[in-house]
Amino acid sequence: MDAKERSAARKKAVNDAVMRVRAIETAQGVTRTSLEDIKSVLLELAQRKDLFPLSDFTNPGGGPEVKNALYRLHEDEDHRFALYGQMSTTARDTPAHDHTTWAIVVGMYGEELNRFYQHENGGVQQVGEHTVEAGTGVAMMPEDLHSIHMHAREPVLNFHMYGLGLEQLHGRRFYRPETHDWKHFPASEGIQDLPEPA
Repeated sequence: MDAKERSAARKKAVNDAVMRVRAIETAQGVTRTSLEDIKSVLLELAQRKDLFPLSDFTNPGGGPEVKNALYRLHEDEDHRFALYGQMSTTARDTPAHDHTTWAIVVGMYGEELNRFYQHENGGVQQVGEHTVEAGTGVAMMPEDLHSIHMHAREPVLNFHMYGLGLEQLHGRRFYRPETHDWKHFPASEGIQDLPEPA
């Protein structure tokens, strides 16, 4: 399969998966059960590594200085059902934060540690963790809190899917343990589309 064939097959597989995800949310609403069903769809998609080789996501157009990047794989016209490929080639840590929409992370390459928290005394208390890698994933309701940690030397490429696109999430917050307060988590910027093969 050459690059053009792979790109076309990838788009079809992504569109088919999103259609299934959309149908699940329409039929079941946003519940922990429905998010587990959506996660299962994304786990199936992640098995198609032939359509998502690392080489297609290693900073195309971003230059060698770009170490972490989000690639938009799908987003409805109304910004719903946004699916991204999250590529990291260096250590990365985020603070505990919410999403204000449902969120699912599914592993493809490498390891991404997700820590989970609950609100406690104005701050957060860790209540669990899960390492997302090939064949595994996590699902979060809009109010759930998590943080992401990647320290391995190999590249990490995972699916991140949200009920609403990251560029539209203006109400997120993150916790700063050093000052024991919550701060505004700005909507994401700099999300790239995978370039079309020549």
